[in-house]
Amino acid sequence: MSDEIDYGSMNKRIVFTDNDHRHAQLINRLRYDGITQSDFFRLLVRAYIDGDSRILEFIDENKKQSIKRKSKSKKLREEGIKRMQELALEDKEMIDDIFDLIAEEHPDL
Repeated sequence: MSDEIDYGSMNKRIVFTDNDHRHAQLINRLRYDGITQSDFFRLLVRAYIDGDSRILEFIDENKKQSIKRKSKSKKLREEGIKRMQELALEDKEMIDDIFDLIAEEHPDL
């Protein structure tokens, strides 16, 4: 499945950002394993494109965890919105009560 087809020059960049600590960990691990950063990413991309079952299994497992995190995050946001709406109603009722008290004490206003 990995018949390499040369479509042109090697000038496409695949770029993402991460924090300094994780980058340093990656570089140290790559040096320990004796592989360059670009070779590492090419190996991963090739394995993914070729449908390597080990990579696909890893990705599927992480997708499931990501979906769970997103679902939990969405639920928490919805609960927060609901609570804020409840508080807003309580605040409105409190303001109405304050105006009622003022009206009782100063009917001429």
